Amino acid sequence: MLKEFVEKKHYKFAKSAKDWKDAIRMSCEVLEADGTVEENYKEDLIKCVEKYGPYIVIMPGLAMPHSQEFAEGVHKTEIAFMKLDQPVSFDPTDHDKDAILFFTLASCNTDQHLDNMSRLAEMLSNEELVEELKEAKGPEDLLALEEKYF
Repeated sequence: MLKEFVEKKHYKFAKSAKDWKDAIRMSCEVLEADGTVEENYKEDLIKCVEKYGPYIVIMPGLAMPHSQEFAEGVHKTEIAFMKLDQPVSFDPTDHDKDAILFFTLASCNTDQHLDNMSRLAEMLSNEELVEELKEAKGPEDLLALEEKYF
């Protein structure tokens, strides 16, 4: 999966984001660039977090921005990876809701989405790999981790 991020150019490395909303917008840029999602998608993701809270932070340090199935403006089923050097806070009173890694999901095909989720869950179940992703500096690190773990 890490190799796919590099091959599809679905990755972004950045120093920081001014807040969680900016981080979500940044995490969608590579999906917008190749037409996977339209510009409205990032704002839809932000509205979901505003409505439901920081449900997208699935474990400390890791966020999985996503919207409801068949969201408007989604043309492909893909996952994008983003790593920030500085974490962003989704809840200032709970540091477990800070995120440095983002796996942004876009879905318009249920079977493909379930396959993506299964592969992502398998990858994220490796705590050592997740910790190494937090130290990654660029696409070459993603490829090295792919080689090491898969």
